[in-house]
Amino acid sequence: MSGRVVRYDMPDTRELEERPAEGEEFDDPTIVDDEFDRLFGIVADGVVGAAGGLVGTALMTVTLLIGESFDVFTRASFATVTEMVGLEGVFPPVTAGYVLFVLAGMFPWPLLFASLKEYLPGGRDPVHGIYFGTALWTGFVFAFYDGYAGVALVCYLAVTLVAHWVYGVGLGAVFEYLSTRPDTLV
Repeated sequence: MSGRVVRYDMPDTRELEERPAEGEEFDDPTIVDDEFDRLFGIVADGVVGAAGGLVGTALMTVTLLIGESFDVFTRASFATVTEMVGLEGVFPPVTAGYVLFVLAGMFPWPLLFASLKEYLPGGRDPVHGIYFGTALWTGFVFAFYDGYAGVALVCYLAVTLVAHWVYGVGLGAVFEYLSTRPDTLV
């Protein structure tokens, strides 16, 4: 057999492996549909994020209103958001700005938090939230600045930082609470 290759044709057994065995005509009801579970998980995670964002934004709003009572924050700053997206003149600027602020706090920021929280310092989600809130604060402090100076500026910085910490703690607490619940609740 020098230089000659002998080839044996073997029957294709792949079809046999894919066919159900005798008596196994129907799908096994214990096998879980992975695609449906993944889709349900994505939707459930989105609901958790929106709930956490709503709680965090509500807590942050209360903190900012306390700051407004000390004249170190003004609701009129929300009109800045309306101007940023080009809706001035279409809707009342402060109301539209606040609605956009709440929507941002409920959807994109919680999604970003969910994707980054494992990389943030701290052992628990509320602690991760404090660091996340601090990162968000760095943009907020400039976007909502309304000409404060001196002591008012220091108080503005402090109130808005605390507001973002409160947002982060609320967001993280909801994530932590709902992620430790049985699967049937989320």
